[in-house]
Amino acid sequence: MTAAHLPAAPRRRGANRDAAVAWAFLSPTLAAVLLFTLLPVAFALVGSMLKMDVVGGRASWAGLRNLGYLVDDDKFWAALANTVRYVLVVVPAQTVLALALACLLNGRVRFKRGFVTLLFLPTLTSSAAMTMIFMWLFNNNGLVSQWLEQHFGVTVRFLSDPAWALPVIMAMNVFSTVPHFMVVFLAGLQDIPRNLYEAMALDGAGPIERHWRISVPQLAPITFYVVTMGLIGCFQVFDQAFIMSGGDGGPEDSTLTFTLLIYHFAFKTYNTMGLACALAVVLALIIMAATALVNRFVRSEGSNG
Repeated sequence: MTAAHLPAAPRRRGANRDAAVAWAFLSPTLAAVLLFTLLPVAFALVGSMLKMDVVGGRASWAGLRNLGYLVDDDKFWAALANTVRYVLVVVPAQTVLALALACLLNGRVRFKRGFVTLLFLPTLTSSAAMTMIFMWLFNNNGLVSQWLEQHFGVTVRFLSDPAWALPVIMAMNVFSTVPHFMVVFLAGLQDIPRNLYEAMALDGAGPIERHWRISVPQLAPITFYVVTMGLIGCFQVFDQAFIMSGGDGGPEDSTLTFTLLIYHFAFKTYNTMGLACALAVVLALIIMAATALVNRFVRSEGSNG
């Protein structure tokens, strides 16, 4: 007797048993999401409206006054300016460079796998190790500083100059993230039908026109993913700025980012945990608005037809 011919009660028991098994398998993941995502989000939302003293274990209602304190804090505006500047430089740079490298490697290149492996190595390196390498390269006695001084007579104090400290972190982030996005673009390029390029070539289109008319539209979903993940990662930059500045966002707050300021509020001055939660909420809203803006101007759908 098939399942369709079973009485209603046995069918319901079987469906309930299947549902119980499914929930049993899902429960560890759901518990982790609840414990490490939903509860912290709820704590941040509630904490953003409280004045909390973590050491004393006291909390009082502050309402929207935490937002007022943030607006009146010069460090908030410095962190906002640094973070927005960081995003506006790094996201386009890593997207364009990743797409350019993917297009180069998508052709008939000898030792393609070897090149991809070498280019992917920075992504496999930990962020802390990459930061230490760039600090070694750009400190006052580093290779880059010595080379500029020896060949051009120019003395640049990259890590102690407010004009150069953040660009060094930008360069490091681009260097370490481009390989990952390059592989993503390369996978998308290899999925585009070759007959589209051949048809345009027969019509007399050159390689640049073929790339602009075929590759760019076909890679719209990939581009949406790359830009969105780049935005989220850049708005949340922390470890590079923390290590390079010694945790204080210097010199002169030039490397102070939103997440680093959240760390200061939460763990350096223990009676400002409410400000840390409020700033975390502000950062989440900014990321949501930026993602919605990207979704408005970059198509998240596409086809290879």
